[in-house]
Amino acid sequence: MGTVTGKVLPQPTRDEIRVETVLQALADPVRLRMVAELANSAEPIPCGHFDVEVGKSTVTHHVRTLREAGVIEVRQVGTARASTLRKDDLDARFPGLLTGVLSGVD
Repeated sequence: MGTVTGKVLPQPTRDEIRVETVLQALADPVRLRMVAELANSAEPIPCGHFDVEVGKSTVTHHVRTLREAGVIEVRQVGTARASTLRKDDLDARFPGLLTGVLSGVD
């Protein structure tokens, strides 16, 4: 997918990201798997391409939850949406949190 341009959907600023909201978002196994996929991907992942065994509407719900928590950034690209992990923002706010949480994911 390469560099993704397009409108960024509403999300908290770096300073607005709250640790309890991030931890709550990451507590769900499906969302944690999605974040692990993003952490291991050099490219943004289109919302319909996560390797999770839930329906499309459930993926949409999980993407929204992660975006609203400040864990991922979602860009509208034409009719599609692409997600990237906000690693730099999370590492700046909560050093080591993301690495620690993801270290236990298979």
